[in-house]
Amino acid sequence: MKNTLDGPLRQHISDLLGGGGAHAKFDQVLGGIPPNLRGKAPAGLPHSVWMILDHMRIAQWDILEFSRNSKHVSPEWPSGYWPRTPNLPTPGDWNKCLRSFRADLKAMQDLVMDSKTNLTGKIPWGDGQTILREALLVADHNAYHLAQIVDIRRLLGCWPEE
Repeated sequence: MKNTLDGPLRQHISDLLGGGGAHAKFDQVLGGIPPNLRGKAPAGLPHSVWMILDHMRIAQWDILEFSRNSKHVSPEWPSGYWPRTPNLPTPGDWNKCLRSFRADLKAMQDLVMDSKTNLTGKIPWGDGQTILREALLVADHNAYHLAQIVDIRRLLGCWPEE
């Protein structure tokens, strides 16, 4: 007997990964930031938008690779999960980071949507993780840091007020 919840569950998880609903979407949060403010941390805060964006990229990539590759080795914690410099290295690095983040997010959504992916079976090379857990971890981590970026943008005066 086919599980009638499987398709809708996969779609709900994919939608959660994509943002929206109760959360701001990635492109909404990252769009329109002036280049001169991307690497600037507001007074009293330790991170710039660039630092958080690159951290999100690295963490999402790590979770995705762990989910699909038994030979994946995670970066050293915590230093391997943050950019080496708080300042944006080049404008090209910003665009490359955005493209990489989007590609890995789509890959995670594709993994979730693939009917051959067992969402609740333990990942054989893990210690109890499932694809469902890893997808929810990505969604949660991204939502958390996107909210931080909104706050940073507000403090820098570059969040579009409604």
